[in-house]
Amino acid sequence: MTSGLQRPSQQLVDDLVVANHILFHQGVVDAFGHVSVRHDKNPEHFLLARNMAPGTVGAEDIVTYTHDGTPLDADGRRVYLERFIHGSIYRARPDVMAVVHSHSPSVVPFTVSRQARLRPVCHMSGFLGAGAPLFEIREAAGDASDLLITSDGLGRALADSLASANCVLMRGHGSTVVAPTLKLAVYRAVYAEVNARLQAQALQLGDPEYLTEGEARAAMASTEGQVERPWALWKADAERALADRA
Repeated sequence: MTSGLQRPSQQLVDDLVVANHILFHQGVVDAFGHVSVRHDKNPEHFLLARNMAPGTVGAEDIVTYTHDGTPLDADGRRVYLERFIHGSIYRARPDVMAVVHSHSPSVVPFTVSRQARLRPVCHMSGFLGAGAPLFEIREAAGDASDLLITSDGLGRALADSLASANCVLMRGHGSTVVAPTLKLAVYRAVYAEVNARLQAQALQLGDPEYLTEGEARAAMASTEGQVERPWALWKADAERALADRA
């Protein structure tokens, strides 16, 4: 670690490693996607793995970044192209302590549908509120970009689209979910994928009855207060899967 750079708590680093493994095991990320957490000793920094598949992240792979995406202790290791997603959101949203960016397969169709917006259909996904906003990268990068958030300017545009929401869709790309804790960010990323799958099934049956904004708020308060329950289960499952692969 660079001399003078504050070390995050070991527990935070360990939880970030577990978060990567859970998201992979739950099918939210595959070889791509990433999760970060705000530094617990310096709110102007955040922690994110080096450029690698989330399911293989270890404590030694965690890098500290500034909000403009500058890695402080990468030591020559390659870093994620889309680290600007994370830094821009932390800068814009002091309430956000963790960010998950993924291309989860059930969510992606909602990023390109002209008819259906991702909205909460069950009590486990009340964090979606009135519905996830959509980031249209063409408005910031024109119609010939690779759809990736590879600059601080594009990161700022994404953060503007997220605004005060908990989830933002990215056309033809995926989604970004935020939360006040790392465990809640993982929870929301998992249930964004679950909700998208359920909503697609409900749309096939007919006109879905979505949660009202009041129901969404109440459901979010009651379910997310129990985040330790799914975290413990998913952590154990991910650890067993990792041991089986060893």
